[in-house]
Amino acid sequence: MLNFKQLDEVLKKVYLFSELTGEELEKVKKLVNTRECKKGTVIFFEGDPGDALYFVESGKVKVYKSDDEGREYILHIFGEGDVFAETVFLGGNTYPATAEAVEDSVVGFIKNEDLEELIRSNPDLSLKIIKIMASRLRDSQEKIKNLALKDTYDRTACLLHKISLESGRRTPRGIEIELPVTRQELAALVGTSRETVTRILSQMKKEGIIDIDRQKIIVLNEKKLMRCARG
Repeated sequence: MLNFKQLDEVLKKVYLFSELTGEELEKVKKLVNTRECKKGTVIFFEGDPGDALYFVESGKVKVYKSDDEGREYILHIFGEGDVFAETVFLGGNTYPATAEAVEDSVVGFIKNEDLEELIRSNPDLSLKIIKIMASRLRDSQEKIKNLALKDTYDRTACLLHKISLESGRRTPRGIEIELPVTRQELAALVGTSRETVTRILSQMKKEGIIDIDRQKIIVLNEKKLMRCARG
């Protein structure tokens, strides 16, 4: 469990609260509850009452939808400081997807009614949150456009490029990235099958774009990967 000082550092990474002053952050911090989740723990199911906004204090959480045959379609993998379930904030309703810890994690959550009360009494705070949520909406629209217009090869390239920018480590060989998910989950993020993603990764390796070392991928040719990502 995080102490108050550690929580302060995590909250500064949360996009919803990134523009807040120290005084505003202190008010938010008093509303935070925390929950420890072992790997595989379901935090909430699709259709559960949407009564709280969540963020990752440590670990990783996947948010996904399932079809009638039980196949998972991962919408996103969230890491430290990432917010999830913000779609129910100010709107109530039910959670539109399921959230599950993909490794031992600690999640923070704030009850909607508590956060609503806070922003009602702090107009400047509400304006900042609205502006930041509008930016997040634009990111979601871009993801939908990618799914609609790009083929699986380009979508895979987009995802690898995004991961390399967010968590890649430059080495003499190239940009080294540790995949935060399994091949199956990677495929679900791209919106295709595990076999297709494996085939695409093998093709990229033959083309000299990447190299593969177990759970690590080394981007050997960043420019070529970017060209693929742009479609």
